[in-house]
Amino acid sequence: MALISPSRRLRRTPFSDGVEAAGVKAYTIYNHMLLPTVFESVEADYHHLKNHVQVWDVSVERQVELRGPDAARLMQMLTPRDLRGMLPGRCFYIPIVDETGGMLNDPVAVKLAEDRWWISIADSDLLLWVKGIANGWRLDVLIDEPDVSPLAVQGPKADDLMARVFGDSIRDVRFFRFGLFEFEGRELAIARSGYSKQGGFEIYMEGSDLGMPLWNALFKAGEDLNVRAGCPNAIERIEGGLLSYGNDMTDDNTPHECGLGRFCDTQTAIGCIGRDALLRVAKEGPVQQVQAIAIQGDPVPVCDRIWPLYGSGRRVGQVTSAAWSPDFQTNVAIGMVRMTHWDSGTELEVETPDGMRKAVVQPGFWA
Repeated sequence: MALISPSRRLRRTPFSDGVEAAGVKAYTIYNHMLLPTVFESVEADYHHLKNHVQVWDVSVERQVELRGPDAARLMQMLTPRDLRGMLPGRCFYIPIVDETGGMLNDPVAVKLAEDRWWISIADSDLLLWVKGIANGWRLDVLIDEPDVSPLAVQGPKADDLMARVFGDSIRDVRFFRFGLFEFEGRELAIARSGYSKQGGFEIYMEGSDLGMPLWNALFKAGEDLNVRAGCPNAIERIEGGLLSYGNDMTDDNTPHECGLGRFCDTQTAIGCIGRDALLRVAKEGPVQQVQAIAIQGDPVPVCDRIWPLYGSGRRVGQVTSAAWSPDFQTNVAIGMVRMTHWDSGTELEVETPDGMRKAVVQPGFWA
């Protein structure tokens, strides 16, 4: 594959100097920024993530900030998840949908106060959609992208590393909640969350000038923990069924098709822009849905395009993410499969770049 040409349009992050010094080997572009994808190798990074602790530059998870009297109202307009019981200090994973019920993003909503929220977004220009809704409805709310750059600490030793830098009380932060912790005289919101199943935290760093001091502090404190720079790992996320917006779902898919129906309180999410469309979907049920799929044979090539799925001689879906799993000794995959063929154990065929492969729908994801 050709190299990506550097440009000011492809924004660096407050941690880019540290990422480069750590020997990053590959990037992707995410929200117009550089996101590391490989350090030693995808497989070596995978094993290290599962056994030690990594520091991830995930500044690409840009924040859309809502401030003002109508902030809570606007948040509820964006999502079919009922946010009325959400208290400050909580994080909610939320589908964000358009007027047809199509997925626009699957971010984490961070409630800082009743009138102040962050939407920690996946890879789409959600800021423009939110501004359009606020302007069209003449809401009393300010919307912008603050100088907030998340840094993730992931892996089984994450608690030990974070406690050394922020104090033992950070161990008490519960899953999808956040607390305020001091670093160099400033308070940072730190949540127990992250884009892996290995456990860890996301530090919402306000102020780019703190980037390298925070990066260096974590690496100094974790020398004996075998801390390394890392990044979201394709193998690990597929094993865990962590969906990637733009890969495994787009605005052509509803939350129910993406297996996110449990995050939709469509009956009570009054004001959600896509509510009427999703009420019909909830009543009738989806005709296709995301499934875990095992693909037989040798390790598959990189899945950088749709791989058609066939059953009974006809097209019944598509594979959207796939990788060889060293731990499970099979090719793990995420696919969108029609209801006629989505039952566990259903045998399918997938058209990969190196030919047709047999595949089997799994009862669930691997981790």
